[in-house]
Amino acid sequence: MPKELYASAFKAAVIDADGPVLVSFYADGCGPCQMQAPMLEALASRFRGIATIFKVDAERNPELVALFAVRSVPTMILFAGGTIARRFTGLTEGRELITAMLASLDDC
Repeated sequence: MPKELYASAFKAAVIDADGPVLVSFYADGCGPCQMQAPMLEALASRFRGIATIFKVDAERNPELVALFAVRSVPTMILFAGGTIARRFTGLTEGRELITAMLASLDDC
């Protein structure tokens, strides 16, 4: 299951991470976010020990929303080696996320 992430722990959890990190910005009342959640849970299970998946409540973390120019939710940002490797906006298919995660393994 994706872990909740807050601004105070962002650098240590994402930028300084050893492997790929997918950060999903969401909001509780967002229908597409609720539809994306099971895919993220499946990814977290599939990539356990290889990559990390975090979820960020956009309403509770406005500083991260501003820092990464998140304009709508769901928005997912894949980090590899501490830098942005891919960005996904809107409901995204699981296979597209899997392909990006696998490709990012080489960048870490």
